[in-house]
Amino acid sequence: MANAQSQDHKFVVVLDAGHGGHDPGNVGNGFKEKDIALKIVLLVGKQLEKNPNIKVVYTRERDVFVDLFVRGKIANKANADLFVSVHCNSHGSSAHGTETFVLGTHRNQTNFEVAKKENSVIFLEEDYEKNYEGFDPNSPESVMSILLSQEEYLDQSILLASLIEDKFSGTLKRKSRGVKQAGFIVLHQTVMPSVLIETGFLTYHKEGHYLNSKKGQQEIAQAIVSAVMEYRNSLEANIDYAVAYRETEDDLSSVSNDIVFKIQIAASSKSIETKPYNFKGLDGITMQREGNLFKYFYGETSNYEATKTMIEEAKGRGYASSFVVPFRAGKKITLSEALKSTAN
Repeated sequence: MANAQSQDHKFVVVLDAGHGGHDPGNVGNGFKEKDIALKIVLLVGKQLEKNPNIKVVYTRERDVFVDLFVRGKIANKANADLFVSVHCNSHGSSAHGTETFVLGTHRNQTNFEVAKKENSVIFLEEDYEKNYEGFDPNSPESVMSILLSQEEYLDQSILLASLIEDKFSGTLKRKSRGVKQAGFIVLHQTVMPSVLIETGFLTYHKEGHYLNSKKGQQEIAQAIVSAVMEYRNSLEANIDYAVAYRETEDDLSSVSNDIVFKIQIAASSKSIETKPYNFKGLDGITMQREGNLFKYFYGETSNYEATKTMIEEAKGRGYASSFVVPFRAGKKITLSEALKSTAN
């Protein structure tokens, strides 16, 4: 899964302010996307840097143009745990609201148009044909060809995207247009969970003014920070349990018989039929809905030792991010609760 699995590793977040320099992004109602994105990113970074266990890396900290493939290289070189790209949207209608994208197939023409608009930045770069190996932002077929590289990280990316949209709609009461999938080349360049946030439409007068305001930028930044921290904490909960297990391995052989362990292999924004052909041949798949996410689990056992084999089986089928989740009486519980329930 993530690099955060290592106990002495700082959680690395790469923050990417869209556009910059001679590329202003969209300029709906006279607002500049490049400036707003940068201000939000710097606010997010300032908050995250207060945590000594988090390292923040920026793709740009001032008004300069950075090639899309370079942004990905920065994240990969930093061995990042997360890549978060911040943008502002535009449309010829009264469309408004937030939406967060992960790399994936185009659900509809609208998603393709959003991606095409952001991907067209490569035409401003020198040697773009060489750097992107003939990638054409205007071709749906070309965009489809880049999607497989992020498949391993899709579930984590969807989780983070869902948390971000939940903060926007729940805490800030913003209109959320949801978590979506599209072929953004900047996400394709990264090899870690990655999201692209469209913080709102500058072309929608009220929303443009909000995003251009200090208050709006601070609120958006805080929502992103909260989502990143919640995402990180969800990883840490599993790490802490793994450490505790190693320290109390003998005790866990007698875990309470009303607790079962399952292997979470994936999460998705859509419901998928739990048939083996949808999960690389794995049988015994169950699904549980949590908020906007559908989570998928492989197997079930009351013997923790058996989960080691189950995880290896899942990873052998390509689910590299698999991890153990305990349940009591059919309800998901925390890993620490499972530990406390061990019989004396």
